[in-house]
Amino acid sequence: MFKSMKIPRKLGLSFLTICASAAIMMIVFFMNISMISNSTDMNNASQERHAKALALDTAILRQNSQFRGYLVTGDSSYLKSYYEGRDDYDRISKELEQDLTDPALKAALLKSREETLKWRKNWGDRLIARVQAGDREGAANAVRAAGKTVMVSDAVLPLREIRDAEVAQIAENSERQEGAIASAMTVLIIGGIFLIGIAVTLALLLSRLIARPVADLTKTMGDLAAGKNDVDVPDTDRGDELGDMARAVLVFRDAAVAKQAAEAANAKAEADQKMVVETISSHLSELAAGNLTAEITRDFPGDYSTVKTNFNAAVVALRDLISSVMESASSIRTGSTEIAQAAEDLARRTQANAASLEETSATITQMDGRLKATAEAATLTVERADGTMLSVTGGRSTADEAVQAMTRVSDSAKGIDSVIEGLDKIAFQTRVLAMNAAVEAGRAGEAGRGFAVVADLVSALAMRAEEEAGRARGQLTETQSDIAAAVDAVQKVDCALADISSGVGDVHQLLSQMASDNVAQSTAITEVNVAIGSMDQSTQRNAAMVEQTSAAARQLASEVTALSDQASRFNVGNGTGGIHRTGSSLEGPSVELALVRRANGHAEQVWH
Repeated sequence: MFKSMKIPRKLGLSFLTICASAAIMMIVFFMNISMISNSTDMNNASQERHAKALALDTAILRQNSQFRGYLVTGDSSYLKSYYEGRDDYDRISKELEQDLTDPALKAALLKSREETLKWRKNWGDRLIARVQAGDREGAANAVRAAGKTVMVSDAVLPLREIRDAEVAQIAENSERQEGAIASAMTVLIIGGIFLIGIAVTLALLLSRLIARPVADLTKTMGDLAAGKNDVDVPDTDRGDELGDMARAVLVFRDAAVAKQAAEAANAKAEADQKMVVETISSHLSELAAGNLTAEITRDFPGDYSTVKTNFNAAVVALRDLISSVMESASSIRTGSTEIAQAAEDLARRTQANAASLEETSATITQMDGRLKATAEAATLTVERADGTMLSVTGGRSTADEAVQAMTRVSDSAKGIDSVIEGLDKIAFQTRVLAMNAAVEAGRAGEAGRGFAVVADLVSALAMRAEEEAGRARGQLTETQSDIAAAVDAVQKVDCALADISSGVGDVHQLLSQMASDNVAQSTAITEVNVAIGSMDQSTQRNAAMVEQTSAAARQLASEVTALSDQASRFNVGNGTGGIHRTGSSLEGPSVELALVRRANGHAEQVWH
């Protein structure tokens, strides 16, 4: 059946099979490329939502840390960062709400927003206003008394659900993308092998069904031209154009045999026969060389007009078929080029996503380092606060000892006052006795004059002792007043040290809580950094696979270009010239060798 089919139909069916297989492979490949593109877009959207959820988490923690810093220090620079974190949260929360489509994730976002606004109202904004009003100590006491209720865990935990869901979605999209890339590679490899097999099979089949009979027919024509009229004409039972040509050659042979038998052929018939043989042989040589415009234009005698008509019809059919093959090869080459370009664009976008993920990972690593540095600074501050508390405790102990020493000095001063009072009384009694002695000496007359002098000296000494006792009492009274003032001052210092100790204790508690929060934030950001690193590796692998797909598409385009180059060897008369070989092609083996060489060259280019 296939042997009796016309040559245009044989070639058309062969190239239709190749084109249909290539079209099917390109459709499947395009579907996989579209799936890869969709998975990439979905991955980009999930990564953007994940980044926004992480930004919301960071904004909440930033508000909490800056709020506590303002309570501890009262520095208004913390408020600027607090308000920036609040504005970032409100803006990103609205954007993420528009991006989310899952009702559960949107509900989690609304829950986080509700808890955040509740925390601002009950703690953040309210206590900041209280500090601004001058009651920083009261605000700090309120935070200490609140315990865990002032923490932002209820606002942060719903965002973690969103991040986990987006990470799972990214993993699912990556798996789908990897499956599509593997499927595209499989289709490309299997389809390429299948196309190569079809091309080689059809080349061998067409060579056996067309090229070899043409070579045999050419050899037969050469033998007839050489005068061998006893040759057998092959393929006269074929139903295609070669069968028509073989039957025409058979008629030509029979005519030659009849001429030789009758010996009545005249010179004109011999010339016509020679002209027909030479013309057909030269045109067959041009046809074997790839010139499909080699139609017979010379007038043949009436007996040979059928040969001319059949030959020209076969040439026209071959020319139309090769023209359609060249157009189909050009279309396939254009489609392959577009597929390669799309794959390269997808590879560039995937590489850009990988670079963005790498930059995001580096930024989060820097944030992690800064949080760890802040935690270490807070820990050092706590240690310094402990040292300060020890110093204050030692100062209070020293102040207590000073108060006790001054109390003992005051008691000793009271005892000295009693001694001075006794001396004062003794001096008064001595002066009274001296006065009495002077009176008695006056009564004694001249005999008591010396004794009167002594009595006067004793009286003067007693008065001086009274004066010195009075001065000592005044100095002692001033000393007691100074000691009492010093005791009051030391007690005030002790109260101030007690207040300092209490304040340092509060600062110690707040700094400890800040250090714990910073450590928790650093741990969370480290986990996020690990997740983004894994995403970065997956995106890098996807980029490599897409690059391989692009290379395979370019290889397909080069193979189609090779097929087009092979088809362009034929001259179909539309301005594209084939490769013409000089020399005679009357002998059959040379034509067969040319066709086999052309088929093998096409197969080698396809395999390369």
